[in-house]
Amino acid sequence: MEGILLEKIKGIVGENYVMTEEPMAGHCTFRCGGKAEVYVVPGNIEELIQVIRICRQEEYPFMVIGNGSNILVRDEGYKGVIIEVNSRISDIDVIGEDIVADAGAKLSSVAMAAMENDLAGFEFAHGIPGNVGGAVMMNAGAYGAEMKDVLKWVKVLDKNGNVITLDASELDMGYRTSIIGKEGMIVLQVSIGLSLGSAEEIGMIMQMFMQRRRAKQPLEYPSAGSTFKRPQGYFAGKLIEDAGLKGHRVGGAMVSEKHCGFVINYDNATATDIIHVMEDVQNTVKEKFGIDLEPEVKII
Repeated sequence: MEGILLEKIKGIVGENYVMTEEPMAGHCTFRCGGKAEVYVVPGNIEELIQVIRICRQEEYPFMVIGNGSNILVRDEGYKGVIIEVNSRISDIDVIGEDIVADAGAKLSSVAMAAMENDLAGFEFAHGIPGNVGGAVMMNAGAYGAEMKDVLKWVKVLDKNGNVITLDASELDMGYRTSIIGKEGMIVLQVSIGLSLGSAEEIGMIMQMFMQRRRAKQPLEYPSAGSTFKRPQGYFAGKLIEDAGLKGHRVGGAMVSEKHCGFVINYDNATATDIIHVMEDVQNTVKEKFGIDLEPEVKII
């Protein structure tokens, strides 16, 4: 990267929030992966917009990440700017029965804010290890509910650099998809519409969901959650298990023996190990059942 661009970015967010050759293992839940050429952590929405605009003006590659719970950076690393939207851009405001949250707010924090204000309808998201921005972009869901069920509007930066507010009905939200990713938009802020409930009951439901997660998912190992999207009419985990791949290993990566829908970092895996396991799973399931498994994890 040219020094001028680097200095411009430092001028926006401050020198302490710009890292070069930053290992991505510390910024994604797989706990492995290559280095980012430049890693930037803006302090608010305006700084985020400015950094993106400069990268676009200079035609320099960039990508925005949140909690890193759905990404894997190849061991070769990323030549460009990775912009983190996480705890520094995470304000949560409760306004009546609505919650307005910045893109970097953790889903668990929004769920706790809802419970503390007797607002029901967001319990499903409490255990999802991600942030609001990514959850809206991919229409995250669990236990029969999805973001599209509660989302009212989203404020985004579009690919032309304009800040616009879109109604949830305009987002074309489907299973793990929305217009946001397809159109290269960046989520800035969202509004979630809930309903009055009882904090005690909401807390009990959240606790029940977490107990189910702990019982069924390999939360003790680094992973990105469900590795593959659910094929129509099937469950990815069952297909993988039926293909005889439970416990399949490449290097330090493994198909979880607790839940075959998860590829885990079992023992100091590299990103290459995880990618090879994913490819083995896709090839074997295709060969045995004729079904294409599409990764839910974004490989960078």
